[in-house]
Amino acid sequence: MILQGKRVALPSAPVVHQRFEARAKATPEAVAVLCAGERVTYAELNARANRFAHFLAARGHGRGAKIGVCLDYSIDMVVVILGTLKAGAAYVPLDPSYPAARLQLLLGQIPGLALIVASRATAGLVESAAVEVIAVEQLPGHLAGLPASDSDVPVTGDDVCYAVFTSGSTGTPKLTAVRHEGWFNLMNWLALEYRLDRGSHNLVVSAFGFDLSQRSLLTPLFCGATQHLMASRNFDAAMAYRMLSEHGIRTVHCASSTLYLLVDWETARGGDALSRLDYVLFGGEPLKVERILDWARREGNTCTLLHQYGVAECTDVATSYDLADYRPGEHDIAPVGRPAYNTDIHLLDERMHGVGEGEYGEVCISGASVGAGYLGGTGPESERFTTVVVDGVPRRLYRTGDRGRVTPAGELVVAGRMDAQVKVRGMRIDPTDIERALGRLAGVREAAVVIGHTDSGEAELIAFVVPAGEDLTENDVRTRLLETLPRNMVPVRFINIPRIPLSPHGKVDRPALADAYRNQYAHSGATA
Repeated sequence: MILQGKRVALPSAPVVHQRFEARAKATPEAVAVLCAGERVTYAELNARANRFAHFLAARGHGRGAKIGVCLDYSIDMVVVILGTLKAGAAYVPLDPSYPAARLQLLLGQIPGLALIVASRATAGLVESAAVEVIAVEQLPGHLAGLPASDSDVPVTGDDVCYAVFTSGSTGTPKLTAVRHEGWFNLMNWLALEYRLDRGSHNLVVSAFGFDLSQRSLLTPLFCGATQHLMASRNFDAAMAYRMLSEHGIRTVHCASSTLYLLVDWETARGGDALSRLDYVLFGGEPLKVERILDWARREGNTCTLLHQYGVAECTDVATSYDLADYRPGEHDIAPVGRPAYNTDIHLLDERMHGVGEGEYGEVCISGASVGAGYLGGTGPESERFTTVVVDGVPRRLYRTGDRGRVTPAGELVVAGRMDAQVKVRGMRIDPTDIERALGRLAGVREAAVVIGHTDSGEAELIAFVVPAGEDLTENDVRTRLLETLPRNMVPVRFINIPRIPLSPHGKVDRPALADAYRNQYAHSGATA
């Protein structure tokens, strides 16, 4: 089974920063970035980025070099990213919201790391690096006298533009590289398909290390709009909502769990700033559609919700679905839609043969969005990048490890991980199936299911439940869940919590829940 994205021609040099340069020439006085009251125009941003590109080139850090960026969101961050791209190098986000020990682990995984740009506030997090660390506060002195003209470094669509860390199925950090062609194709698709333009001002709400944040950062500059940055290292719902209300923002890219928080904030306060956006583009984890459906369908809500699917290894987004088409009676799981331009979705069985319509298979991605692979990777995960023959033509393909099917309407549905199933009492179970069932119960606001272990080492299902009102009792939840799930899929424990913890990327932090269970509940017998 293959879903084929629309074929759209790309320029001979599909590189994002050249589209930004064209915007700077066309609208030099337009505001490019606004952060903490400071603003910079397209012309000013382009000149500053050019000087940084010439600085890198003078040090020999051009094509093939990796530049670490350990900065909080700021205009300086955008200058460094654009300047790195203009120099022909690739940037690597080193998220300052990570613990120093985590960053030290990641630093050892970056082949060809040439330089790290940090600040006085973040330099201590990367001081163990074996390469030079330059503080942005020192850059004005380094850049003084360098040309403000565009770099003449030839950059091609095959060059790497950035690389982000993803844990992969082994849990070991892997550095996956994205090519210019794939990134340009993604932004070109977003701009053309959803008519993003100079008025599509954006607010970044996700952590810098998240793959989603890379397109959130550059798409407004690709379209000629204004990028708004929060002066906060971690997501702040109050600040984000205030900025939505005050700055004429039209688009937000975020993880599903971050969208829930914004919806909750607006619902509790009776506002409409989120409802008046043009688009929220969200995904990154299984959607609990019940969390947002009432808000999405309330009178006066004109925001288009684009439920998107993709992986860091393939330029972040492969498919998109307008949630206005979702019908609970027709879908047990909200679809993630149809492929982006120049992108194909393959559903394959364990022999790498296509499955039939409606049958489940592994979701695989081919086309322009497929990345350059894992940098320095030689382990089994590198084998996920492979080649298949389609109609006699070899196609480079990435095996996502996700399980999916295609609806009769031609929409992709992703049902979970191929490897997410766990064996509990001899039966294979996907915890996300239980979370969906819990989310449909009255009185349950949100739920997350993790795997615990008995003293004898046997696996058991533990449900963390956020009640919509009063705390829920274990017997009540279990009884109602047994009406829709077989007994072997019903958790042994239900634990009320005020909120689901989120990782720095805005996704459900399952390791934190598992640790909380082990530390507080494993031997106490406590229940909901």
